[in-house]
Amino acid sequence: MLTYPIPYLFTSDYVNGASNLPHHAWTVAQPLHYGASIRPDVMMRSIWVHGSYMQALEQDLLVSALELQNELLGSTENFRPIRARHVVRSLPEPGVDLSTTQRDAFHAINGLNNQSWFFHSPLQYWDCLKENMLVDPDILATVNDKKTQSTSVNVTLRHSIVFSGKRFEERRLVAADALVITLIYLRDSPVGQQWERKAGLLPDKVSNKWDIYPSDGRSTSSQLYEFQFRPISRKDTAILAIAYVLTSIYFLMSLSKLRAFKSKFGLIVTVVSQIAFSVMSSFTVCAIFRLDLSRIPRAAYPLVVLSMSLENIFRLINAVILTPPEDSTSSRIGNAFGETVHTAITSSLQNVFLLLMLSRWVSPGVSAFCLFAAVAIVFDLFYLSTFFLSVLSVDVRRTELSDALAKASMRHNRRGSDFKPRGTWELVLQGKATLSTRIAGTIIMLGFVLIAQWHFFEEDTVFNFLSRLHRGYGALESNGSSQSPLDSIHQARSPKSWLRLQDHETAQEIISIIKPTAHSYVARVFEPVVFVMKGSDRMPHLKEPTLLPALYDFINHQLTRFVVILLVVIASVRLLTTFLLWEDESDDDDRHSDTDPTLDVKSFTGGHRLDVLMLAAAADGHVVSVGLDRTIQVWDAPHDIFPYTIVDGCRSDDVPFPVLAMTIDDNSKWLAILSPSKIVLWNIKDKVWGPPLSVNLQGQKSEAFFFGSSDTNSHIPRLVLVRRNGTLTEFMPEAGEGADYGICKSPLTCVKPLIGKRSKQAAPLIAIITASRRGCVHAATRETLSWNSRSVHLEGIEQDGVHQVVPLSSLGLFLIAGASRIHLVDMEDYNLVYTFSTEPMAQRSLQSAFFTRPWSQSGLHGLAWFTLCYTGAESGDCIVQTFVPPGEHDLIYCQSSVVPEARGWCSWESVKETRRHIENPGSWSVLSDGCVVGIRQKSTRVPGVETNGRRKADGLRHRSPRKEPGRDLFGRWEIWTAPQSGQLRTDETRPLFQDNERAGHLIVTDIGPMVRVGQRSVAFSFGNVVKLVTVGGHERFENDMVDKSLEHLNIGSRRRKPGTLVRPRAWT
Repeated sequence: MLTYPIPYLFTSDYVNGASNLPHHAWTVAQPLHYGASIRPDVMMRSIWVHGSYMQALEQDLLVSALELQNELLGSTENFRPIRARHVVRSLPEPGVDLSTTQRDAFHAINGLNNQSWFFHSPLQYWDCLKENMLVDPDILATVNDKKTQSTSVNVTLRHSIVFSGKRFEERRLVAADALVITLIYLRDSPVGQQWERKAGLLPDKVSNKWDIYPSDGRSTSSQLYEFQFRPISRKDTAILAIAYVLTSIYFLMSLSKLRAFKSKFGLIVTVVSQIAFSVMSSFTVCAIFRLDLSRIPRAAYPLVVLSMSLENIFRLINAVILTPPEDSTSSRIGNAFGETVHTAITSSLQNVFLLLMLSRWVSPGVSAFCLFAAVAIVFDLFYLSTFFLSVLSVDVRRTELSDALAKASMRHNRRGSDFKPRGTWELVLQGKATLSTRIAGTIIMLGFVLIAQWHFFEEDTVFNFLSRLHRGYGALESNGSSQSPLDSIHQARSPKSWLRLQDHETAQEIISIIKPTAHSYVARVFEPVVFVMKGSDRMPHLKEPTLLPALYDFINHQLTRFVVILLVVIASVRLLTTFLLWEDESDDDDRHSDTDPTLDVKSFTGGHRLDVLMLAAAADGHVVSVGLDRTIQVWDAPHDIFPYTIVDGCRSDDVPFPVLAMTIDDNSKWLAILSPSKIVLWNIKDKVWGPPLSVNLQGQKSEAFFFGSSDTNSHIPRLVLVRRNGTLTEFMPEAGEGADYGICKSPLTCVKPLIGKRSKQAAPLIAIITASRRGCVHAATRETLSWNSRSVHLEGIEQDGVHQVVPLSSLGLFLIAGASRIHLVDMEDYNLVYTFSTEPMAQRSLQSAFFTRPWSQSGLHGLAWFTLCYTGAESGDCIVQTFVPPGEHDLIYCQSSVVPEARGWCSWESVKETRRHIENPGSWSVLSDGCVVGIRQKSTRVPGVETNGRRKADGLRHRSPRKEPGRDLFGRWEIWTAPQSGQLRTDETRPLFQDNERAGHLIVTDIGPMVRVGQRSVAFSFGNVVKLVTVGGHERFENDMVDKSLEHLNIGSRRRKPGTLVRPRAWT
């Protein structure tokens, strides 16, 4: 909004009510301290001619001012000093006035020496001719049309140097308070001596017409001023270029560490836009309040703002990374902003305070820069809280950034410990972190202010420079009497403030006259002699506008257009945001705010008449259910629309019942259904049948059924079937063929697929991990033409009572679960990595969750936390064991027991373990963020307690108590969740049924099969109804959000006791 007025508030032309744009130069008009041993280059004397207040452009005043000018300089009519070029310079007798020819011969246009002089006067608009003034029909038009007129020495007669106390409208001068006639001469100039002598005689000649200040017409007080117009040098350019390059490198390196591959360009554009908006908005505000920013090179302004802005930007991004990705967008952005906003405000206030203090001590040009930087810091914080926060929210919501955040380089917690000063300094001292950019931004800001101040006083010694900073700029100017005679005439602008305006193009033009090879000059400026016409009314009747005149012109002529454009921009942004989030809006994603429940339940009813016995879930959120009524339904969980039916309960040759297993491929396209005699394929997207496959199970139960790898020339991935007798059959659906392989000679009790990346080979690792009744463990890997099975030999594994294996595909590891120990094994060489001690564990109840993040210095990945979850064999509790590194920023090196020498790694032996028990868990599952969610019936009695404090197993897992008269059979069911130990969320429960949700449900004593859906949802059957529980807010269902190394074993099963129902999984 504040960027639109810039073209109307700034000008690169002559001063006409607008503010000056910064140059590629250092410009300033500054007083030099008293006692300076500097010989001035020129002297400046002037007279100010006043009439009534702000009526200096009246004809009679102009004519009277011409008389005063001629008295001081001699006749100036048709002033053409070039005509005396060939006149020999000669001095008259002392006390005798110079003739016109003698005077013009000393003019600077005729050659520069120590006797040269020149002047500028508003009367030169009329060639100093009284007749021209009297016949001029429009004085104001002449003044505005001739503002670019030059004198004989090419000094432009800008309004700023020939008038004082100007009033502008429509970029045109409409009034002035004083006519300023200025004489500039070198030290031996006879014209200067004549001016001084004749000024002392004027009171006797004109006192009847003028009030003169000082009354004797002699100006004795003076001040040394330095006027600079120093173009930016190659050295300055090189320093600024290096600063920009270093800042850009820091920015890009910091951005690359975020691993936000899809959002890098967008974040760069957003940051650059925020800096541009902050700079332009600050320019607008400074222009409105008449703050002159033209004294510092324009290239410096964005750099300082950028250096101070990056700290807040990256602090906010890192805080978003710290938030759990399973939370809603609103929660993530709100929590991150809440953690960082107080630091950003404190840092900004600190810098603003420092800048305001510095602005009182430094020179005017640097003071304006300090005020600009202070305003820019405020705007930067504003745009960070609005513009950048909104763009970041859109990026997260569209998952362009959330993919990277889910694999971020920080631990999932909300403790905000990265921002605690004590922890930061500890890390700095340990060499694990660099100094905060909060310090760096302040250092850069203060450094540039000092460099800029030194630039204006580069001839000074260090002592003088520091003493000037200590005294402040105000001490450099003469401290006149608090009561001045000029106070009674109410000047619209004081001589000192008027003088500070003469530091731009005029200074450059004068430098080119008196010191052509220099970039500055020193002038001894005498106090002006003020003439006030008698009978003038010097009382201000109208208050002069305090803000920039161009602002009022903008309001008068551009406000309507500005409002229309503003409304159009707001509407366009709204439409663009709606377009970017159209998928979210169609799915009601915009309503998953902080007010939404963290435990949400959806019920899918009407698809089955009898109990649902089997479920399978796809990566995109589709859920397939098989019921006792011989109906197979496909539910669309993301859109919550009515399902479509694959088989409607009638006898069908396409799908022979009973259904033994189902699985869905990684692309959510193909559904494979296993029956005793064949395998049928269903295309979920096209809703057509695929080629059938014949199968002979030979009376053996299937232990695993999943899709394997795809051939480059095949549209349907291979299917893998593992039977209980240890036989693996691999099917190629399009060829209609299958091949058998033996992987274990003993009956199998647990089979899990492991599909991941090899560390040393390009081909993906496809393996099957098995556990048998004898306790042996085998790993069968897919080779080019066959499967190669290998026994996993670990010391003492035969006595562990192995009952389950759990793959950790993305790590290239797998777990072997025994009765009270869990072995972590490397898939590459089958070596033992570590052994975890557990409490006695129920059969096949183990689940695992973990979170990895990269170690930027080596490219390796480590664990930020690792969770094991299982059902206690004795207590029936859900036991959660979580392992974290001892150092807050450390990582667990999980690949082997040999830890890298680099800092930041820890071994499994040094991890910290936390353990908790969850009583009466019912049926439960571990989600991707380590959160545990379960469904249970409320306990109806107080559990017994043994002497060791543990609950008795009797009754603890008994979730089918005897019915009591009038008992609510639906109201006793509830959902519970327990967050991962690194999160600040508390345990939560809610009823499974709302008051209006009970219709259409069958009464059951146990829930049916449970499968994982998406990142933080589980689906299960309650009789004939499929229910979806989502933890932590809104769930996204997208194929690319689910790692292909995740769960591939979605085998449905008939309803079992809760202790055997739990499906072990490993999620990344």
